Amino acid sequence: MKMKTNLLFLSLLLTSASLSAQVASVSSPDGKLTLHVDVKDGKPVYEVKYEGRQMLDESPLGFVADNGDFSQNLSFDSKSEKYLEFDYELSRSKFSQVHVSANQLVVTLKNARGHKYDVDFRVSNNDVAFRYVLPNFPNRNEKKFSIRIMKEMTGFDFPSQTTTFLTPQSDAMIGWKGTKPSYEEGYGYDEPMNKRSGYGHGYTFPALFHVNATAGEKQDGWVLISETGVDSYYCASRLSDMQGNGLYTIEFPMAEENNGNGTVEPAFALPGATPWRTITVGSSLKPIVETTIPWNYVTPRYETANNYQYGKGTWSWIVWQDNSINYEDQVKYIKLSKDMGFKYVLIDNWWDTKIGKDKMTELVKYAQSQGVDVFLWYSSSGWWNDIEQGPINIMSDPILRKQYMRWMKEIGVKGIKVDFFGGDKQETMRHYEQILSDADDNNIMVIFHGCTIPRGWERMYPNYVGSEAVLASENIYFGQGAADKEAKDAATHPFIRNAIGCMEFGGCFMNRHIQRGNKGGVTRKTSDCHELATCVLFQNPVQYFAITPENLPTEETKNMKPTEEGAPAPAISMDFLREVPTTWDETVFIDGYPGKYCVLARRHGNTWYIAGNNATGAPLKLTLNLPMLNKGDQATLYSDNLKDREPQKTTLKVSNPKAVTITMVDQGGFIIVK
Repeated sequence: MKMKTNLLFLSLLLTSASLSAQVASVSSPDGKLTLHVDVKDGKPVYEVKYEGRQMLDESPLGFVADNGDFSQNLSFDSKSEKYLEFDYELSRSKFSQVHVSANQLVVTLKNARGHKYDVDFRVSNNDVAFRYVLPNFPNRNEKKFSIRIMKEMTGFDFPSQTTTFLTPQSDAMIGWKGTKPSYEEGYGYDEPMNKRSGYGHGYTFPALFHVNATAGEKQDGWVLISETGVDSYYCASRLSDMQGNGLYTIEFPMAEENNGNGTVEPAFALPGATPWRTITVGSSLKPIVETTIPWNYVTPRYETANNYQYGKGTWSWIVWQDNSINYEDQVKYIKLSKDMGFKYVLIDNWWDTKIGKDKMTELVKYAQSQGVDVFLWYSSSGWWNDIEQGPINIMSDPILRKQYMRWMKEIGVKGIKVDFFGGDKQETMRHYEQILSDADDNNIMVIFHGCTIPRGWERMYPNYVGSEAVLASENIYFGQGAADKEAKDAATHPFIRNAIGCMEFGGCFMNRHIQRGNKGGVTRKTSDCHELATCVLFQNPVQYFAITPENLPTEETKNMKPTEEGAPAPAISMDFLREVPTTWDETVFIDGYPGKYCVLARRHGNTWYIAGNNATGAPLKLTLNLPMLNKGDQATLYSDNLKDREPQKTTLKVSNPKAVTITMVDQGGFIIVK
């Protein structure tokens, strides 16, 4: 009897061990990042460590579909491993040439009915990407050729000492004209995980987490969570509020988005795959800022025959507002673009009624005679908000959309800015893709505003050139509060929002007063050099700067002091804007902390631009290691005079590139050009 009891105990022990046995492990090529996959009590989980430190505790995997539950009662079936190495070009982001080296682990799981699916993990030195790959499932003796994902169990479980840098998802159909959610909420800084999100709907991607060092540990950890590869075959997702002790899970769009139209749950044909969930980890913020994981595993959705040109532009609306959308004022901005050597002018809302198609044809021709090309604004339109600004009900109508695209191609319009989308449902992702595809057929680039974040779109769509998806420059015009915290926001976006994709912010104000005439209105609190630094800190291949014609001197203003109301901008500032590029070949994080300060270096060709800003609330002295400089170099330094905050251009003599000293005024900045 005792022997039987011992055998039974041993059997139960072995069964328990098999239920929780580690299924597979994979490490990064440099061995510092490790990922472990288990199936515990029938539920698949994974965990992530970096340099031996726990970055993610055991986190759930799986999903529930219309043909079964693939998150529980699962068993391990098989695994395969492969080393991946390849290169690709990325013309519109942080690096022009990207080298990818990663270890792939594919784990095959099966449910109680014997239906299998793969979890495809790609692990590089600081990044993890994974997705679910689904075959044709057997269904009543036939193959199932489509699937509807009812819920994802995918989660990210953080150690208890973690703090967060998150922005909440808003309610649907609220805000101005019912245009939210639009990824335009503010960030929290180093907040506890158990703090409820502002609206109770969790948080938008990307999401930054600070795994704080505890007693006996040498360093902190940083984790950036996002997703990529989202197109018309899936919805965009977000993170839930924290569940339990440190767990955040994938949430699908709210039913109220798109004014209640469209399904919450995505559906696609089989075989197929879900988008990639991405995890970037490091002991510092350097891999967070420099990551290329949003683009590494996505592929172009279509080839293009067009040669798109990127560059800078002006737009009247940001300071001169709706009343400037008339023929005469747009001529002034075309002349401004010409004088600055910019490629583009953006003509914003109401052009269809305040200028009209016939006069627009004439205006585009005039712009081209000045060496300037035109972008036109459109509402995304449809039934998902109450927008009146025209043109409306064109981009949502496939027939009218194609007619207008052909008209724009005929008159030479080079791009469109499409605004006020309805949410993150699959039908909205399809709408983005349809606009991009039709635009490419007509040699037209596309910028999105009032929109979701890009999810690998710079590589997926050849004519995609930007998304807002941030509390952007218009808020500075509309309220002093936004102007007061502009420096703090600028010291945030390179670590989070701009880390995962281009960001069409529309900033760099040169007006001291954010109002036509440079008098009254909101007062800019940042220095000129801070504004100039954002041209480097913020990345977007087509940059529309918030400069105005009054920033250039006239006979009446040329002798005014910069501090006088209505004065033109300093020549130093305007000359810098003439030369700064909008595309980059390399990006290097130098120093900073979200919401406090940021120093980045970007290379265009053989020229380095090293820029920083200060939002600490006091003067900031930094000693920087700048490996792109050499001993004996003479670089150009744009900095704020410490007495009056006015911009100055001097020569920086580099005696020790590992210890370059820079001092910034509060809400100031600097740029080194070499």
